[in-house]
Amino acid sequence: MDRNDQAAWWMLHLINAHWLACCRIQLSPSNSTPHSSAVLFAMMALRRHVNFWPIVSLIALCVFVFWPTLQYDYVNWDDPAYIWFNELITSWSLANLSGIATETVTRNYAPLTILSYLIDHTFWGMNPGGYHFSNILLHALNGALVFVLIRQLTGNRATAWLTAALFLIHPIQLETVAWISSRKGLLSGAFMLAAVIVRTRKERRAADDAWYIGWLAAALLSKALAVVVPPIVLLYDVLVRRERFADAFVRQVIPGFLSLLLLLHTMGAQNSVLGGVRGHMSLPLWQILVVDMTILARYIRMMCWPSDLCVLYDPPTSGIFIPAALSTLAWGVFTCWTWRRRHQQPLLLLGLAAFLLLLFPVLNFFRITTLMNDRYLNLPSIAFFALFASMLHQGTALCVERLGRIAPKITSTSHSPSIMPALLQGWITSQRILSTTLALATVVAAIAVTRSHLPVWQDSLTLWSHTRVNAPQLAVVRIQMALTLDERGYTEEAMRELLTALRDCDPDEGDEQRIQLMLEEWSMAM
Repeated sequence: MDRNDQAAWWMLHLINAHWLACCRIQLSPSNSTPHSSAVLFAMMALRRHVNFWPIVSLIALCVFVFWPTLQYDYVNWDDPAYIWFNELITSWSLANLSGIATETVTRNYAPLTILSYLIDHTFWGMNPGGYHFSNILLHALNGALVFVLIRQLTGNRATAWLTAALFLIHPIQLETVAWISSRKGLLSGAFMLAAVIVRTRKERRAADDAWYIGWLAAALLSKALAVVVPPIVLLYDVLVRRERFADAFVRQVIPGFLSLLLLLHTMGAQNSVLGGVRGHMSLPLWQILVVDMTILARYIRMMCWPSDLCVLYDPPTSGIFIPAALSTLAWGVFTCWTWRRRHQQPLLLLGLAAFLLLLFPVLNFFRITTLMNDRYLNLPSIAFFALFASMLHQGTALCVERLGRIAPKITSTSHSPSIMPALLQGWITSQRILSTTLALATVVAAIAVTRSHLPVWQDSLTLWSHTRVNAPQLAVVRIQMALTLDERGYTEEAMRELLTALRDCDPDEGDEQRIQLMLEEWSMAM
């Protein structure tokens, strides 16, 4: 087990031990010991590791940013189906365990995700703070795994730390962490990262493939997105390890078969048209591709400038020829550039491929009820942040290299040659300090934006009030706002919200029928 593997293992052990210790305290108030021996043992072992302080700082960042969510409530957007009315998580009976293993919940087959809710319900009951706490722990674990992965791929600790820090605290992660129903993305992300870490380490071991398949299977049973892991690993073997495609392909047969089985099992449920935004469902494939090009450009903008984030978006599907053409041109140029540099910098092409592959399942080639969401960028953002961190690091290195080249000339022409090396070294140090300052400034700015937007997810009222401002034309937003008002006893205001949806939002047949039924039910109840 190399250092990166040790860091990941001890990080996982520490988080699990601390979680269980906190749960034991919650269940046994008489217990006055705040930390179990398992936590102390894991802390002592991890502290001896070279990556201890970087990982601790990443966890501290994550906890600081998302700690307020422990006081947040559920929201009426999938949380009722996953938690409130989900009988499968209420007990450990054989019937419930069998249901977890075989049934789909909200159009998803994710038994390990439902099992995690069962564990939460066992410890926390219906207290939403406990579910939020588990989300924070999983996100912190994923940040540590991102650090290990990027450190393993690039060999640069600074690049790995900045990548992981941005992954943890960037505003686009709000939906993934603050929304309890986004657990499947966090859980599958942990298993996917573990699978890739095991499979991409420099020195292969006999048990690597077995561990890889095991982690992949766990990821697949958490969320169907994990079907893209085998293609990513295949590209790593071909681009980075320089293996023949045929040899690399053979090793992905079993993982690919597992992915195919899961994909076939969930495809029918995912093609359901319940809920969400459905205006794009009838578009031809070529038009979906045009829309996707504008969405990809918007995703890049959101990672660079995360403003106007929202739980639901309504991207235009017509009159978008010029932005789609510009986006296609930009992506084409960047793809050609990374392809030309595939021998010198294979990680560039691998990162681009991973970014697109991780987004592929949600680009509506297989129709789903949303065109874009913040949470879709959870794992794809790793590639973008790694590119940013690497550019920052390499920019500093390039400055140092050029100064090294001109140093002899400066020394030879200077009247005080003994002074110049010291001045030059001081200038180089200043450049490194500037690079670090820029990195920290980026992190601080991301924290500020994330903390300012975090209260949107405080409860259903804050969520849909914000969404109604950003996407008032969506009927589903008005419906969810009406449900929220009715839950709080404001039935008349809820009915006015539905009438506004009928008048201004041009609801489709399904939403119109739903609105009429709600109006009839509430009218009879008044």
